[in-house]
Amino acid sequence: MTHAFRPLVLLVALLLAALPARAFETTATAAWVYDMSTQTVLMDKNADTPLPPASMSKLMTILMLFEALRDGRVTMETEFAVSSRAKAMGGSTMFLQETDRPTVNELIHGMIINSGNDACVVVAEGLAGTEEAFSAQMTERAKALGMMNSFFANSSGWPAPDHRMSMRDLGILAQHLIEDFPEYYPIFAETEFNYKDRAPANARNRNPLLELGVGADGLKTGHTQEAGYGLVGSAKQGDRRVIFVITGLASEQARAEESERIVAWAFRQFSEKTVARTGIRIAEAEVHLGDADTVGLVPAADVRLLVPALVQNSVTAEVVYNGPLSAPIAQGAPVAELIVHVPDLPDRRFPLVAEASVGNAGFVKRLTTAAQALYDRYLGSPAT
Repeated sequence: MTHAFRPLVLLVALLLAALPARAFETTATAAWVYDMSTQTVLMDKNADTPLPPASMSKLMTILMLFEALRDGRVTMETEFAVSSRAKAMGGSTMFLQETDRPTVNELIHGMIINSGNDACVVVAEGLAGTEEAFSAQMTERAKALGMMNSFFANSSGWPAPDHRMSMRDLGILAQHLIEDFPEYYPIFAETEFNYKDRAPANARNRNPLLELGVGADGLKTGHTQEAGYGLVGSAKQGDRRVIFVITGLASEQARAEESERIVAWAFRQFSEKTVARTGIRIAEAEVHLGDADTVGLVPAADVRLLVPALVQNSVTAEVVYNGPLSAPIAQGAPVAELIVHVPDLPDRRFPLVAEASVGNAGFVKRLTTAAQALYDRYLGSPAT
């Protein structure tokens, strides 16, 4: 049997009277916007469709190199060889020559800031022997990280029929780079790198948001004729961090304008609220054959939500549990769930735990409960 406590619905509605932010109409063909602090998806437009990611897929090559650093397989000073295949790469490069021995540190900067296709091939061959083997490892690692709509044909994002990623996958990848590698992530905010003074025209970071003062600090642009213009971006304002991924824009200017609009919308149309505190009772659950008839339900952690800024309709919530709960119940045991419904946003679910321990009922109570059950079954009022 499932119970929903309606008094809680009314309480939370009073606390959070609000309407969703006005729908954001993006010109991107696919987009995904995510608030990291509250784990809330703010926008999902074709986010699970595998699409050509262009140079945005370099983030996977960068992640693989960061993991090699973390595992001790390489250091920032490790030098890699440059093959003729790497030197011959077209498009954006850091202008590597076969006689060069770039360090891991230089290659990271070359991939992030110069979007160097040559640097990606050097990394792939240096870690896996061949780019083909490295691409297979990229695909396997992506699946392990939950990126189920990604397949890599190369290390650089060079156009290939099977080279595909979804916008959600790119967002998941960005989150791993931010959370798992805080020591390296600041490189994404650097604006210039010129390897051996060879590429003054390609030395600037293409991320259009880095110098706008909106808290942007990453991550990677992308462009091919098939993919259009795209960006995996992140910005931090106060305690909130937003990740966004867009693709399919018609020009660099359109990408820059759309990226700035998305950042402004994500931070200005939503505010973060704490609607329930750790250990503060918000409901009660019935208990069967316990030394108490009910037990208080409290959040296991503060319940923090993003709520839209404009007030019009109500945010609602309900507590759900399979009950009545059976004694004994340990204090702090997860026994219920708080489900919050925010219009135009996915439902948020939070665990609720027992406020106190409930032991088994004594002999007399168990006997009277059993007697009452027998009476209700055999001698209760006949059905009408």
